[in-house]
Amino acid sequence: MSQALFSHEEKHFSTAGQSNSNSDTCAEFRIKYVGAIEKLKLSDGKSLEGPLDLINYIDVAQQDGKLPFVPLEEEFIMGVSKYGIKVSTSDQYDVLHRHALYLIIRMVCYDDGLGAGKSLLALKTTDASSEECSLWVYQCNSLEQAQAICKVLATAFDSVLTSEKS
Repeated sequence: MSQALFSHEEKHFSTAGQSNSNSDTCAEFRIKYVGAIEKLKLSDGKSLEGPLDLINYIDVAQQDGKLPFVPLEEEFIMGVSKYGIKVSTSDQYDVLHRHALYLIIRMVCYDDGLGAGKSLLALKTTDASSEECSLWVYQCNSLEQAQAICKVLATAFDSVLTSEKS
């Protein structure tokens, strides 16, 4: 199973980030929304530390009917910047989700296993009080696209962490 991993708690990522001189840039990707498991108590979320834990948890949730196997038909735009991730309708009129960069704990991308060459991108986020965590699952057109999103997010973390140090 090929995958790209990213966490700002423990820097695990298999794609190298390149710093961008224009740190306000926003990379945009066309994705589909699969679903979310929201408001998990952080104590329950502790068992979701590693990337394989997340993947397995999502698999079980899909098998139990808590998450669908296939996304909604509608395509969304995922914008990734140094501020975080914004998922909006393709006309960018309505915002579906906003994930602030500092609330993203982990991002994992992996093949969905359904044989159509699609990949899933899973985000683990926390709330501002760090009492709950949520899992957000999106479908990408390919593993390359999912890895590109992980790479842009890794670069955003790097640029924010670098600017905080200087």
